Amino acid sequence: MKIILFLSYSLLTFLFVQPMVAQVSLNTAVNQFVQDPVNKNAKISFKAIDLSTGEKIADFHAETPLVAASTMKLFSTSSALEILGGDYQCTTRIYMDGFIDKDSVLHGNIWIRGGGDVGLGSKYFNQENKELTFLQDWTDSLKSKGIKFIEGALIADGSEFGYEGTPATWSDGDVGNYYGAFAGGLNFYDNTVKLQFKTGSAGSKANYLGVFPEIKGFQLENKALSANVGTDQTSIYGDAFEYNRKITGSIPCNRSFYIVKGSMPDPEFQLCQEWLNVLLKNNIQVEDGAKGYRLHQKELHANGYENKFLLFEIKSKTVQEIAYWTNQKSVNLFADGLLHAIAYHEKGDGSTKVGLEILTDYWKSKIDMKGMVFHDGCGLSRSNAISADHFCQLLSYMYQSKKFEQFKSTLPVAGKTGTVKYVCVDGAGQGKIYMKSGTLKGVKAFSGYVYSSTGKIIAFSLCANNFSCSSETEVAKMEKILNAMAQY
Repeated sequence: MKIILFLSYSLLTFLFVQPMVAQVSLNTAVNQFVQDPVNKNAKISFKAIDLSTGEKIADFHAETPLVAASTMKLFSTSSALEILGGDYQCTTRIYMDGFIDKDSVLHGNIWIRGGGDVGLGSKYFNQENKELTFLQDWTDSLKSKGIKFIEGALIADGSEFGYEGTPATWSDGDVGNYYGAFAGGLNFYDNTVKLQFKTGSAGSKANYLGVFPEIKGFQLENKALSANVGTDQTSIYGDAFEYNRKITGSIPCNRSFYIVKGSMPDPEFQLCQEWLNVLLKNNIQVEDGAKGYRLHQKELHANGYENKFLLFEIKSKTVQEIAYWTNQKSVNLFADGLLHAIAYHEKGDGSTKVGLEILTDYWKSKIDMKGMVFHDGCGLSRSNAISADHFCQLLSYMYQSKKFEQFKSTLPVAGKTGTVKYVCVDGAGQGKIYMKSGTLKGVKAFSGYVYSSTGKIIAFSLCANNFSCSSETEVAKMEKILNAMAQY
């Protein structure tokens, strides 16, 4: 009888005490994080909810909006899936005006009408060094139309998405770097350039060799130094459409060839120039050369297409495919491109302003957006402000959505994939947390879903601003909360 009573007591202890221990463990982890000396002056917002009941599991300043960095991409990707659908594709259209005579001469112009495709020639959808092969496909299509000589110009027109360039709230220290590439009506090669260097001994000036793609008029003020560093530690400065750039910082020493990636000054015109180069290699002359609509609006006048002839179209990758890489690798260009695609599809104006208006209108009837501020679709703006409660509301809504599985499939898995591949490795959260990370200087955030060992599905958001340690150290401290939720 004593043995039976003991076993019964043990079973009851397991059933009823264990969840309490797990809860204490989570609360303890949160308290330790908040009280850690590195977070003495930090602002923190945290919330976790049980999706089966909607009840709060734990929170700390959950309604305080903070700079959330790339976790903002959860709003862009979910909005694109909800509004456009996973199968939606952007379309780039090639037109001609004038006529083709019996000698295969086009007495007129070729127009590239941008539809906001951000995946064109992207490294995420093409083999390395094969990114620009689509231009030969375009050339072959042009040949099939019987065009051997173009009397006019090759004109790239992305005007339906505007020429805002980078959002005004982006930092000057970001916009010249590859992750600061802006999205427009015409995008290609991830809107990046490769600055090529040769480096010598530590402390010597790095030798700038050139830029790819080759850009007419591009000037680089080179302040980069060779140093005993393992990775690129440079910053590139230069606004959208600006051809004069400056690079500072350090590059690994004693390298015969080293590449630093930066943002492309004017993707619209550069795409036109690159296609012109391919046409010339295929013996198709273009008498008036390449022209970007932004630079030649006055002479080209209205860009209406009613009287132009559509030669062929190019479909983009799907929203689902673009959203996948947006969240897996935190691609700013893709996130803003999805926002622009929403704007263009809904209003015919693919600008950031219109995209944010539509995003706000869509979500305001579904979640409480009080205190929330958006300035871009990717989270690079430090003027964005989103609380843990906002994220949990979004995640809860998407959990009930018909698009949930599509949305979840875009999220990196802790300890396994994407930007969180090295988070919670060998911890309780490995393989159990689907989440988006966010990182800026002094900002670290995670938001997503936890599939706990007890069978619960938890929506959570954790963000810290202005901590006094490295990002890597802050992540190690956050892992205790993540692992505790995985055991809840």
